[in-house]
Amino acid sequence: MEKKTYSYDEAYNASLEYFKGDELAARVWVNKYAVKDSFGNIYEKSPEDMHWRIANEVARVEAKYPNALSSQELFDLLDHFKYIVPQGSPMTGIGNDYQIASLSNCFVIGLDGSADSYGAIIRIDEEQVQLMKRRGGVGHDLSHIRPKGSPVKNSALTSTGLVPFMERYSNSTREVAQDGRRGALMLSVSIKHPDSESFIDAKMTEGKVTGANVSVKLDDEFMQAAVEGKPYTQQYPIDSPNPMVSKEIDASALWKKIVHNAWKSAEPGVLFWDTIIRESVPDCYADLGFRTVSTNPCGEIPLCPYDSCRLLAINLYSYVVNPFTPEAYFDFDLFKKHVALAQRIMDDIIDLELEKIERILEKIDSDPESMEVKGSERHLWEKIYHKSGLGRRTGVGITAEGDMLAAMGLRYGTEEATEFSEKVHKTIALEAYRSSVNMAKERGAFEIYDAEREKNNPFINRLKEADPELYEEMKKYGRRNIACLTIAPTGTTSLMTQTTSGIEPVFMPVYKRRRKVNPNDANVHVDFVDETGDAFEEYVVFHHKFLTWMKINGYDPDKRYTQEEIDELVAKSPYYRATSNDVDWLMKVKMQGRIQKWVDHSISVTINLPNNVSEDLVNQLYVEAWRSGCKGCTVYRDGSRAGVLISTKKKDKKEEEEECRCKPPQVVEVRPKVLEADVVRFQNNKEKWVAFVGLLDGRPYEIFTGLQDDEEGIVLPKSVTSGRIIKSYDEDGTKHYDFQFENKRGYKMTIEGLSEKFNKEYWNYAKLISGVLRWRMPIEQVIKLVGSLQLDSENINTWKNGVERALKKYVQDGTEAKGVKCPNCGHETLVYQEGCLICKTCGSSRCG
Repeated sequence: MEKKTYSYDEAYNASLEYFKGDELAARVWVNKYAVKDSFGNIYEKSPEDMHWRIANEVARVEAKYPNALSSQELFDLLDHFKYIVPQGSPMTGIGNDYQIASLSNCFVIGLDGSADSYGAIIRIDEEQVQLMKRRGGVGHDLSHIRPKGSPVKNSALTSTGLVPFMERYSNSTREVAQDGRRGALMLSVSIKHPDSESFIDAKMTEGKVTGANVSVKLDDEFMQAAVEGKPYTQQYPIDSPNPMVSKEIDASALWKKIVHNAWKSAEPGVLFWDTIIRESVPDCYADLGFRTVSTNPCGEIPLCPYDSCRLLAINLYSYVVNPFTPEAYFDFDLFKKHVALAQRIMDDIIDLELEKIERILEKIDSDPESMEVKGSERHLWEKIYHKSGLGRRTGVGITAEGDMLAAMGLRYGTEEATEFSEKVHKTIALEAYRSSVNMAKERGAFEIYDAEREKNNPFINRLKEADPELYEEMKKYGRRNIACLTIAPTGTTSLMTQTTSGIEPVFMPVYKRRRKVNPNDANVHVDFVDETGDAFEEYVVFHHKFLTWMKINGYDPDKRYTQEEIDELVAKSPYYRATSNDVDWLMKVKMQGRIQKWVDHSISVTINLPNNVSEDLVNQLYVEAWRSGCKGCTVYRDGSRAGVLISTKKKDKKEEEEECRCKPPQVVEVRPKVLEADVVRFQNNKEKWVAFVGLLDGRPYEIFTGLQDDEEGIVLPKSVTSGRIIKSYDEDGTKHYDFQFENKRGYKMTIEGLSEKFNKEYWNYAKLISGVLRWRMPIEQVIKLVGSLQLDSENINTWKNGVERALKKYVQDGTEAKGVKCPNCGHETLVYQEGCLICKTCGSSRCG
């Protein structure tokens, strides 16, 4: 029987009703999670259909085992995202027969033996791409690569070091599409590696390594040396008793660089590697293939090579009875029951994942390529299939921690709130492990379980101390899963649960959005006029659970509040001084450390800081994270990357004056002699074009573009994606611009005279566009300017399209394309997303 399909509007309107008018949640669900085929046909009308799809599939697996859960029981846990929420890949992929993809959210890869050879490095690149095309985020470690200048037995004679390979893996990530989004990559390296400083600095050059998160693995010896101002020895290989390279460094100087870069750009993240290994239950089986080497892109799952993990979140807010009242309490009895079921569902999803991998293998076998081409992909999935079944690793986590605490009348970041959170997470640990032990009785333990191996593990001993009877049961029957728990970020998940994300506090209980209005219409409030003259009305958006607090406490949610009234409301609420920007940051780090003791994997958490905090504070936070037992930490200082929401808080005059004094000049009047540059390739009709985009502070500063590989054009290797544009002068004083890059062998190559290489007809327009770029006109406005040029020449119009395409790459995701109508629905609701224009009304995308 042919399955029923729905139009986008049908699915959106049904979902809008499901989410009680929440437009963002409805669009996210339809765009990301509703089952679709490759032709864009939608097969689910609302999340209710999705939850039945998941419930029926999990029930099919349950039927293989004793005491099976029914579809109805499972649906009741999933419905309206109230209790248990499969995250990301499981939500999209379970029961979805229209795409052959993994259910795993994340993987780690890595080769043993001579993993610093070119063959191994390229194999990792290939494996990374193969996983990303199946929806997986990937992490791998670079500590095995020889440091720069080390002798090698090939024509280069010496190694190029880590950074070129970081760029290679980053570029591969940016090239892989996953249903309209790019892949996700984590690159890590040990601080013991002699090239770790170059790794730490790599992302400070904007435009480089843009497709990867980077984290540095810090051992206790380094941290102690950094804190005490002592020297530290780096070496390669990092674990060798007889290293081929060894050097002593100033640990505190390198530590200051880590802190500075994190303060300035939010990277690198830090991984406290000795803590990770010491606490890791799977590392009790390191010699059997479970040695942890890196983490997934968000850092919450440290993994061994070729293992993977699937994620699920429990909605903590739903266990608060009588929320936001003096009678509020947490229903621990129901919570314990649901934690056990969540662990059981996660184990069922492993069986579903193994089925998915079998389908992937069948697909590879049926592909027309020779085994020489597809053999490595098949071998990759065979390794993942083996490791997934051997350890049966799960990722039970949570969301809505911030809302749970507020609903209980506790302020996030206080000692009282932290004590309560610790009690909740201790409960999760005990009940998830109890469930895994009970499943071992019914379904069998994971194949290599050995109580003797785990007897000295700190996490296992914590469980033993808290519940001796559980530990004795585990020794007797084993455990179904090698590790069980994590706390992941829950971005789109929290949009659908309509709660705070993961372990985080509320970002803002109240914030403003803008919508474009006609100032001549009646009853219009014009709050903002942009540089093009367009008028906007600002409207207040309340966080969902803040709105619940308002209703419960008798405040009218439909009233138009003044700023002063909003401030008064927030001050009366349990969200007061509990947002991500104003919690006690040191207390938040300590809270993370205390919760980490009850999470066998790790916790993805970001410490959000206001723009004006010092580097010394970042230093204190990182050191406290290490001392508190955290496994990792990331800071984000407001403004170190572009933000998306507008605070409702007013700046006073003193703050505005201070901000003006502190802001750097926005215009550089004298062009630097050397600019980093990106190479952007594109196709106009059947012609191949190339653009060289000079960058200043990561932002386009000038552009040269035209035909590639024609009689008058540029001959450039396809592997070249970046380089430098150098401004120089001839003897007669004539200036010219040269493009310099490194070839595969590391030799510098130069293309001279960019301004003369392209059709001279383009040059005057290129100078015009470069001029407005240099004066910091917003990129989206430059694109609009280019598009508005009225040109007679067909060649120039082709050039114009190329410039637009090249510049779209640099527009901040989420930026509105003002004044541009969607060609599909006609609404002016287009936003930039990864170089494409996405319509927020109908969901159509245009990347041309």
